[in-house]
Amino acid sequence: MTEHSSPHGATPAPLRWPRTGYPAMLTATAAWHVFVLAGVLLTPAQWPWWLAAMFANHAVFTVAGLLPRTSLLGPNWTRLPAGAQNADAIALTIDDGPDPAVTPQVLDLLDALGVRATFFCIGAKAQRYPELARDIVARGHALENHSQVHVHTFSVTLPGSLTREIDAAQRTLEALSGERPMFFRAPAGLRNIFLEPVLRKLDLRLAAWTRRGYDTRERDPDVVTRRLLDGLAPRDILLLHDGNAALTIEGQPLILAVLPRVIEAAREQRLRFVTLREARVEH
Repeated sequence: MTEHSSPHGATPAPLRWPRTGYPAMLTATAAWHVFVLAGVLLTPAQWPWWLAAMFANHAVFTVAGLLPRTSLLGPNWTRLPAGAQNADAIALTIDDGPDPAVTPQVLDLLDALGVRATFFCIGAKAQRYPELARDIVARGHALENHSQVHVHTFSVTLPGSLTREIDAAQRTLEALSGERPMFFRAPAGLRNIFLEPVLRKLDLRLAAWTRRGYDTRERDPDVVTRRLLDGLAPRDILLLHDGNAALTIEGQPLILAVLPRVIEAAREQRLRFVTLREARVEH
């Protein structure tokens, strides 16, 4: 059963995101394909130029898909929505878990510091460690969709496979937590022009980030902390990892060394932490 399907006679779940028009780039690309096809039919001798025009179009939206923070391919949260409720808020997002060694320590640390975070979890990992997925929600954090298996070819996947991959994670995480994810984050933030229609179908909103620490490959917590705090401002979305986390020279998961520093610095700026769900402005 998909997100909007329901048993016979039951009322479908209400949409949680407003229906907006398809991305301008998707519409423009479709129109350009029609234009090029017409050009080939009307002036077949010019086919090399029309082929070059097609390649140029594909290059543009391929490059756009490699930019995690762009909104050219559809709505994309790179900061929390503007408004009074988020005027002093920032969001901590944590990717690639749950991890049996790291996630429990992160949860304990967040409890001790009184912070709620948004965990973008991989469906297959949540199935492997269901107690961790449930614990994330039980402790007041948000559990969101980071795809089912986090494939490296996600950004070149066609619509049917995209739908199956994202919907599988949607079903997995809802079954474990009792709550439907509201947000989706693409693996490595990379995507393609087909993603937004799939997210519309599954009633999900794409969420990227404002700043990240590159904590899956940087071993120095000072460097990661500086990347996250340099220019820190209200409505920022921060990205760290509990899955695939790099280790410090001392062998500690980097996120555990960085979190206390980031949280302390944010509070010195009188910023408070919210989940992405808490930051959502009702429509």
